[in-house]
Amino acid sequence: MREIHHFIDGQSKAANTGRFHNVYDPSTGKVQALVELASAEFLAEAVAGAKKAQSAWAATNPQKRARVMFAFKGLLERDMEDLARLLSSEHGKTVPDAKGDIQRGLEVIEFACGIPHLLKGEFTEGAGPGIDMYSMRQPLGVVAGITPFNFPAMIPMWMFGVAIACGNAFICKPSEKDPSVPMRLGELLQEAGLPDGIFQVVNGDKAVVDAILEHPDVKAVSFVGSSAVAEYIYAKGATYGKRVQAMGGAKNHAIIMPDADLDQVTNDLIGAGYGSAGERCMAISVAVPVTDKVADALIERLKPRVEALKVGPSLDPDVDYGPLISHEHRQNVIRWIDKSVEEGAKLVVDGRKVSFQGYESGFYLGGSLIDQVKPHMDSYKTEIFGPVLQIARAEDFESAIALPNAHQYGNGTAIYTRNGRAAREFASRVEVGMVGINVPIPVPLAYHSFGGWKRSAFGDANQHGSEGVRFFTKVKTVTARWPEGAGAAEFVIPTMK
Repeated sequence: MREIHHFIDGQSKAANTGRFHNVYDPSTGKVQALVELASAEFLAEAVAGAKKAQSAWAATNPQKRARVMFAFKGLLERDMEDLARLLSSEHGKTVPDAKGDIQRGLEVIEFACGIPHLLKGEFTEGAGPGIDMYSMRQPLGVVAGITPFNFPAMIPMWMFGVAIACGNAFICKPSEKDPSVPMRLGELLQEAGLPDGIFQVVNGDKAVVDAILEHPDVKAVSFVGSSAVAEYIYAKGATYGKRVQAMGGAKNHAIIMPDADLDQVTNDLIGAGYGSAGERCMAISVAVPVTDKVADALIERLKPRVEALKVGPSLDPDVDYGPLISHEHRQNVIRWIDKSVEEGAKLVVDGRKVSFQGYESGFYLGGSLIDQVKPHMDSYKTEIFGPVLQIARAEDFESAIALPNAHQYGNGTAIYTRNGRAAREFASRVEVGMVGINVPIPVPLAYHSFGGWKRSAFGDANQHGSEGVRFFTKVKTVTARWPEGAGAAEFVIPTMK
């Protein structure tokens, strides 16, 4: 059985803990590898190596750091196909979807190539008599990222691309469900010229997470995962004096106005609701048609499309989406479909029973479409994170916008309309961090920043873009004077006279 260890100081290294976690092939349901789970002591060794290497990396001029990022970008493009197939084999998303995962991470690497410009500070000449004032951005030191299973390439790159370009050393703790891609990214960074120790991968479970949060030399932690864990990481990290950005769950609503193009809406909902088996934090999981007439017309279009979705092995080029990440997660999604029916919702398309000859043990689930979902239902309140689209009908615009505004999550949302005034009002009033107007998955590009509201995000800084640069650096402000001679002592606070 293949064993996956850790990427430390430029090479694979075993922690010798004797603890392993199964890495499955979701398409077959069979174990394909074992990933070693590290200890707190091993994490401390990784941090020590990163700290030792970081000072020289921080002293490397930003242009040279950018060249490493640029070389890394080229290697990602060179190995795109192999990386996508590796990602697909452990996660279960199709190869084209896996390429999209890598590409959206690569875009942040492209952004990080501009780090010499992004790190420029401010300067004021003559702030006072013979006094100049300037600020500079400097790296924090050793920082860490705790990343989820659903985007094993994109989200690590969202974090480490900016952090490393800013001059930090980075500890990556990927999901134990699909750890191979982050390990491979470490090898490519090494090939691109990154010094040993600047990017470390420590595989593990909660023991490693707690060790990261408690270690005094880890100055900042970036996280993406469930809201319960995000809140835990934010609270504990803050207790230990760290900067924390912790992105949590989502329940993304798409408002469909009576003037919307329902053919476009149908196409978008099929992709945004069922792509990657619904395992996206920006997936549309609730469609909100305004008026019963719109709802009935939408369901009439959606039903045959959902029933016709092709589900199968992730490497099959003809499938729409592949299996879910694990047997346990598949069972959890089924429980929420069951729950929605118990709560009184109408199951329009039932995707619970799907099986393929030769792949009976795979973690497959067909698409489900559920109508008549109400705000009081637990299945509406919860992020199901599977190939399930719920329909929550609204009487008018006000009742429609009230749904995402009242929900505990505020990650992404969309409105479909031809009315510019309605779109503008929605964008202004909706209490959600990322908004799409006739766009189903409004994930910002790399030079903007990603982040939700309410229980979808804990912390004050968004990920990547200029927000990421601010998160992974600290500001130092210098007031400089070159006096001609000693002046009289003053006992009041200095002012710029």
